[in-house]
Amino acid sequence: MVQKLKCTHSNPIGAVGLAPAAGRDILRGMAYDPVLHLDLPGIPKVKSGKVRELFDLGEALLLVATDRISAFDCVLPNGIPRKGEVLTQLSFFWFERFARLVPNHLLAGAHDPLPERLAPFAARLQRRSMIVKKAQPLALECVVRGYLAGSGWKEYRKSQTVCGIPLPPGLSESAELPEPIFTPATKATSGHDENITFAQAAALVGPAVAERARALSLQLYREGRDYARERGIIIADTKFEFGLFEGELILIDEVLTPDSSRFWPADAYEPGLSPPSFDKQFVRDYLESLDWDKTPPAPALPRDIVLKTQQKYLEAYERLTGHPLPP
Repeated sequence: MVQKLKCTHSNPIGAVGLAPAAGRDILRGMAYDPVLHLDLPGIPKVKSGKVRELFDLGEALLLVATDRISAFDCVLPNGIPRKGEVLTQLSFFWFERFARLVPNHLLAGAHDPLPERLAPFAARLQRRSMIVKKAQPLALECVVRGYLAGSGWKEYRKSQTVCGIPLPPGLSESAELPEPIFTPATKATSGHDENITFAQAAALVGPAVAERARALSLQLYREGRDYARERGIIIADTKFEFGLFEGELILIDEVLTPDSSRFWPADAYEPGLSPPSFDKQFVRDYLESLDWDKTPPAPALPRDIVLKTQQKYLEAYERLTGHPLPP
């Protein structure tokens, strides 16, 4: 998936963009400047998403995760330093772990050298880029929910359903579901993605592809959930992306990251309460406390929120992989 950028900023060719003035003041003195924009002279850029930049390498694509962070469908003016590294390296970790279950879009490993034409940009691409196959992404978000949270909890309180799927009565906020559920959504070109039924998903991508995507999504979620729980993280829900490459369904984009998933610390989890999180829900909660109508321009994040969010991303990476992200 290439996400769509709702709020854009200009940037000189070849430069790694920093936050606008307010953002620079907030981040002054931090160990790492956030990478907010990236252009590679001589390498055609295909798209800019909310977080990722996509470049055309001819037979392959270069996927680069910036440090941008979005909330309420708007990219914030300042980012989270090293966030793109966490997203990329954690995805590499899961792609490798799941390789026996489903093929993926990787054409190079996390430690493989860059092609010669990308060598001049090595410092900018280090730990935040992937060279991937030119797969055709499904027009489908493959969402799996294992716990009752967010919009699912709001719907359940009204109708005892989540995305139209009936659930047992008496469940509390953040409760673990009897079984994980597959709740597909369409990829919106603007605004929020829209939840759809499995029948609608089958009509969109074909019954066989929809069945395979559902089965894989549930299998990957269960395995990732069980692994993460042993390391102190509850994966409450997540979103997988699949694409077709040479007629085969493959796993693409990012996998079980704090951007694509709702991560909770297991030691702070209690049904009936909204747990703290390792993901960008922390940023959403801060923004909800402001007098902001959730339309552009978005407010800059204060330094303490940036630092705490960075710490949460880095801690999630370390817990899941067993080692800290190298400096």
